Amino acid sequence: MSIITEITLIAVVVSIACALPGVFLVLRGTTMVSDAITHTVLLGIVIAFFITRDLNSPLLLIGATLTGVFTVWAIEALQRTKLLGDDAAIGVVFPLFFSIAIILITRFTGDIHLDQDTVLMGELAFAPFRRLTVFGIDIGARAFVTMLVILLINTGFVALFYKELKVTTFDAAFAAALGFSPALIYYGLMTLVSLTAVGAYDSVGSILVVGFMVGPGLTAYLLTHELKKMIGLAVVFAVINSVIGVRLAFAMDSSIAGMIAVVTGVTCLIAFIFSPKKGLIKSTITRKREQKIFDDKIKNIG
Repeated sequence: MSIITEITLIAVVVSIACALPGVFLVLRGTTMVSDAITHTVLLGIVIAFFITRDLNSPLLLIGATLTGVFTVWAIEALQRTKLLGDDAAIGVVFPLFFSIAIILITRFTGDIHLDQDTVLMGELAFAPFRRLTVFGIDIGARAFVTMLVILLINTGFVALFYKELKVTTFDAAFAAALGFSPALIYYGLMTLVSLTAVGAYDSVGSILVVGFMVGPGLTAYLLTHELKKMIGLAVVFAVINSVIGVRLAFAMDSSIAGMIAVVTGVTCLIAFIFSPKKGLIKSTITRKREQKIFDDKIKNIG
């Protein structure tokens, strides 16, 4: 298998794994919470590293995921006080946890390959060279195997709790009346977001994870009103963006993850402008038509 093919496969798996929970983040209007999570998980990684002293320990994944969930809890705790708005609560928790992580890294891990650039930016080009071996057998790139497992977890969660996710997303009060727990489903979703962000940081970095989570879901949202179609379209766009992004990155000798993010943004912009249901052109035409009808009525009255 060629390097470019392996990089493309890793990018596709990462993008799909991010897109699945991303659909519900877009529908719930909590994309900024995901931005906070993708940064604050760095604190969990650092703390788990101090405990294990091993960058390959699975405890890093667990510690970072728990930190992501704690981030959500802390943000909601501040919001419940009614003293801070939603954005303000995120603005307090996110910089605090992230800054603590940066201070710990710069102060105590100077001689270790653990730095903020590794977590924030990642690099897909290096992902195929970090192999996972079991009993001396090379079973593939570590990033691919890790993200494939996370993708299966995300897919299983969405499939198993599809009805609960749908009801709690669109009408939390009705879901509670039916006996569902909106809070439990929400924290389950945010756990997936944390897990996905941690798994993807090594290949694409935490900053671009946000784009991968929001972009395909938002593009799909602009094109359909049906949840199942939205999930399917999000997956399709995740694949398309990844394949085109990798090819363009190699052609232009640029950052692979960055190019995928650019393609994702362009795809979303095209949908925003040309969507037959919610696009800018459609809404402009509709608004002008309604204005003309209103003006004609005013003239007839006069």
